[in-house]
Amino acid sequence: MEEKNRVTVKIYGQEYTIAGEKSRDHIMRVADYVDEKMKTAEGIVPSGFASSLAVLAAINVADEYFSLIETLRELQARNQELEKDARHYVQLWDEAKKNFIQYKEDAQSSLNQKDELQQQLSRQAMEKRDLQERCRELEQRCESLKRRNEDLLRRVEAQEEDRESGAAQVMELENKCREIEANFFDLQMENIQLKGELERYKKIVE
Repeated sequence: MEEKNRVTVKIYGQEYTIAGEKSRDHIMRVADYVDEKMKTAEGIVPSGFASSLAVLAAINVADEYFSLIETLRELQARNQELEKDARHYVQLWDEAKKNFIQYKEDAQSSLNQKDELQQQLSRQAMEKRDLQERCRELEQRCESLKRRNEDLLRRVEAQEEDRESGAAQVMELENKCREIEANFFDLQMENIQLKGELERYKKIVE
């Protein structure tokens, strides 16, 4: 068991020996406080007896005590509200962090999709350039075939004008005409195919 401290103090002119487990300084502060309260009560009731002054001082001390108790309760209630608010703000902070993380993930996903779309756009642009080049080549080939066809037609017309020069020459020209007609037919077929292919490429490019 802890040894009690014995301290002699003076309260309202009387000496008292107080024993307690508190420190000497604590006991003296309590005694000085009671002495001050009794002197204050003496100012209120100058002709009062010491017992009356002690009761009045005790009432003042009790009033301060209950006021402090009420203040403590208010502080405790306020502290509970603050703790509740703190938990609420912590929850809001956690939700904000989750939302921020989700936002970062969504933003990264959007960036990845943007990069993928840019790559697709680049590939499509390259394919478009290739198709345009192919179309130019087909147009040039078509023009070449047209010129060749016109040349063959002129040759046919020239040969037809000279058919009357002789039977042998006519036979030779007829053979050549059949050959030319065969070539012309092949060229027309090829020309038709090239035109169809050109139209398909144009539709793709558009």
